[in-house]
Amino acid sequence: MNGPTKATAKDVRILVVDDHSIVRRGLVDVIKREPGMTVCAEAASAKEAIQAIREHKPRLAIMDLSLQDFSGMELIKQIKAMDPAVSMIVHSIHDELLYAERALRAGAHGYVMKSEETEKLVAAIRTVVKGEIFVSDRMSSRILGRMMGSKVDINSQPIEMLSDRELEVFEDLGRGQGTRQIAEKLCVSIKTVESHRESIKTKLNLKTASELIHVATHWVMREGGT
Repeated sequence: MNGPTKATAKDVRILVVDDHSIVRRGLVDVIKREPGMTVCAEAASAKEAIQAIREHKPRLAIMDLSLQDFSGMELIKQIKAMDPAVSMIVHSIHDELLYAERALRAGAHGYVMKSEETEKLVAAIRTVVKGEIFVSDRMSSRILGRMMGSKVDINSQPIEMLSDRELEVFEDLGRGQGTRQIAEKLCVSIKTVESHRESIKTKLNLKTASELIHVATHWVMREGGT
């Protein structure tokens, strides 16, 4: 791999967003060794990311979906509304089969799982900077299948039926957060969260609140969410 390069005015300015400092440091180390790329800022939260975009004007943001203040999916939507010129790549532990299409619909331009080699992320950066979309081959085939009208295994993956906000509530429940805590985090009423809970139960064919918590907890443990 090439050694560190000196940043130039023509380098792609990149913002790294992840609430784990060791992950941010790893990404910075990878990017700074690539010609034509420079990390202009780092952020540990969605709030810091928004501030960094205002101050540093990055060309591209690499972000996790699991952030402490609010979800990466909501951050994607906010950045798109605030500055459409900023391209975004999701770099997440979460399975692309559930999250990649959601991220693209929200405004992201690429999705790379953290289990992939660093070369894949570098390829994603170069692809997105050219104005193209980057997803894995299996995700590309899945999306094309949907466009052609083929039936994807939606019935065997009922969680796919949840809206973005319902999925966020489901994850928070699985992390042990209560209705009031979730309402405060999402800046919505307790009644709204309760409505989301009922909708989730219906879509996942769950009968009781305890069953919902049980399923959500096990799902978060399996996904490795934080």
